Amino acid sequence: MVRLLILGSLFLPLLAQDEVQINTPYVATSAPVVDAMLQLAHAKKSDVVYDLGCGDGRIVIEAAKRFGAHGVGVDNNPVRIQEAQQNAKRAGVSNLVQFRLGDLYNTDVKNATIVALYLLPDVNIRLRPKLKAQLKPGARIVSHNFAMGNWKPKKKEVVDGEKIYLWVIPHHFHF
Repeated sequence: MVRLLILGSLFLPLLAQDEVQINTPYVATSAPVVDAMLQLAHAKKSDVVYDLGCGDGRIVIEAAKRFGAHGVGVDNNPVRIQEAQQNAKRAGVSNLVQFRLGDLYNTDVKNATIVALYLLPDVNIRLRPKLKAQLKPGARIVSHNFAMGNWKPKKKEVVDGEKIYLWVIPHHFHF
């Protein structure tokens, strides 16, 4: 019994760290869904696309390739960040995109005109206060598969069996 308590107390800090790392598993978004997300958000050259939990960077890379938009990808996995940087270089858009190792809850998104998400529902809900406080009116939030709690989306589509949601930040916030 004493050994279990000692081992538990040794591993609890590690478990707490890992919990932050795995609160959303990495699952890549398919090319048709990426395309649909960017179309639903009406991406254009003047946009700054933030992808919170960017994985291999495919959403911001595609926004840069197709529309000339600038992009910022944030992920808490250094392997994914390195992969995203390599993918941007291969795609020839390194001058338009950047990838940051970081905690999406502490990421400043004030410059974003589009925020892309493929996160679990509880993570989306935890992000709402940040998005509400930092995004300017007219900014768009586009989410793959998961809603934002009781925020009613402006549009919802299904592509290849996957749901895509769009919200637009209003001048007077009342989702």
